[in-house]
Amino acid sequence: MDWSLLLQLTLNGLIVGALYGVVAMSFVLIYKASQVVNFAQGEFLLVGAWVCWWMLTDWQLPFWAGFLFTLAFMTVFGIVLQVVVLRPLIGEPVISVIMATIGLGIFFQALMKWIFGVFAKPFPPIFAVDQVSVLGLQVQTVYLMSLGISVLIMAGFAWFFTASKHGLAMRATAFDQQVAQSLGVSVPKVFAMSWAISAMVSSVAGVVVGVVNGVSSALSFYGIKVFPAVILGGLDSVVGAVLGGLIVGLLENWAQYLDAQWLNWGNMYSVAPFYALILILLVKPYGLFGTKNIERV
Repeated sequence: MDWSLLLQLTLNGLIVGALYGVVAMSFVLIYKASQVVNFAQGEFLLVGAWVCWWMLTDWQLPFWAGFLFTLAFMTVFGIVLQVVVLRPLIGEPVISVIMATIGLGIFFQALMKWIFGVFAKPFPPIFAVDQVSVLGLQVQTVYLMSLGISVLIMAGFAWFFTASKHGLAMRATAFDQQVAQSLGVSVPKVFAMSWAISAMVSSVAGVVVGVVNGVSSALSFYGIKVFPAVILGGLDSVVGAVLGGLIVGLLENWAQYLDAQWLNWGNMYSVAPFYALILILLVKPYGLFGTKNIERV
């Protein structure tokens, strides 16, 4: 039994799991505000990664400037998307909005391929040292950066929902839109804010994954890959999203270790979260922290 490999994969799982948790929080944020599952979430990662790559390669900006520009762009992008495409669908059946998000995902996939091509493109060198040693284990520098940013985002979400006026307005809207509106909360503004924050936060994950693996249309798969974490934690729980992301990150890395050491089935890293998704839906369909809806007829 290779303990050093197990520790390495466990550390990788925690770091990647924190990134999954950030993307899962973006899922939950939109769902809590509008009761809609955004199936274009993966495309937010893709667009954010391509914008940052373009800033660094074509405009020759330093990484910190390109990264900040990407966050600003994605915030505006989320607002425009909600106002132009999704706001006219308010009051329509939820399935109509979900189908619209699927259509948006396909549209942005095709648009990014048309603009940037179909082949993966690497980021220019960002850090002087690609890997650092942590307790004797090798970790990519960009993953350490992502871990720090993920922790800051999680702390920011905690403050936002408990202490800020806009966060309390979003919580009120998630609880009951009609009651929130009667108390003076602008529900359309809350919807726009949720999409803006979701797009901005997702772009962070897109940039990190793009720096590690290069930018290509495969990035959008992370939107579906994170879905088991969302279901595990509960669709309406921010805390559950973080915990679900960590669990899925560990699960896929432990599955890789199990497969490499004994099973030799191949591809367990990719499919393990979806096996977990099926089990979660069978045993606890509302997730660990999700609200169980009881309908009386």
